[in-house]
Amino acid sequence: MKHLLLLLGLTSISASAAPQLNIGSFYEYFEGNRSTSLKRIYNSGDTAAFVKVSVAELVYDADGKTTEVPLDGLPAEQRSLIASPARVIVPTDGMQQVRLLYRGKRDVERYFRLRFIPVQPETNDGFGLNSEQAKQYNDALSAGVSVLAGYGAIMFVKPAQTKYATQVLHEPGRFRVHNQGNATVVLDHFNDCDMSGEHCVPPTKHHIRPGKELSFEKKSGRLYRFVLEEGQQQRDVEFKG
Repeated sequence: MKHLLLLLGLTSISASAAPQLNIGSFYEYFEGNRSTSLKRIYNSGDTAAFVKVSVAELVYDADGKTTEVPLDGLPAEQRSLIASPARVIVPTDGMQQVRLLYRGKRDVERYFRLRFIPVQPETNDGFGLNSEQAKQYNDALSAGVSVLAGYGAIMFVKPAQTKYATQVLHEPGRFRVHNQGNATVVLDHFNDCDMSGEHCVPPTKHHIRPGKELSFEKKSGRLYRFVLEEGQQQRDVEFKG
């Protein structure tokens, strides 16, 4: 295990040592013909990161409320979405990849939450450390003020036969974006500015699930712009209040 001790860099950990994770985009999209992807996990901290990856399906009821259904404890053949490996060690200033494989049904859109959680390793927890190596790492973290911050991402798995039908409806004082298709659409770089295109509110990003709509206030003298993403197709939408 000499290579693992070198990876940890235990002898050079400072009093403020801690991993700093970056998972890139917080959203992943599987189009109807896609079933695999690689998620990259970066560590810009000054010590290695021991990361557990968990997967849960998000189930929406008629009122739009979600229930998380954990998949990690199920046998592999019963999991519709698999993250492999489920335990990764990300070295300092390094990167590791997690493969995402979807093999469930594609009749309707489905949603999943991925969590990437840095932990303090223990013996027999899947990282391959013995008790002494785990103790050395945990003691080094405990010597300073360390915050192990995890991150989550949402995955949209779209139907095999994907259909997009988005309407932008204008009404007095507001406009509505209605998704009549069977897959989520994205309103990206949503900008609300004055007529010169300046003095804007911070740009936002919105997801609209199938059969749902979002309503926005429309004010006189304001300019509204966003990029409507329907799968791989994008179009710019702009209008005045």
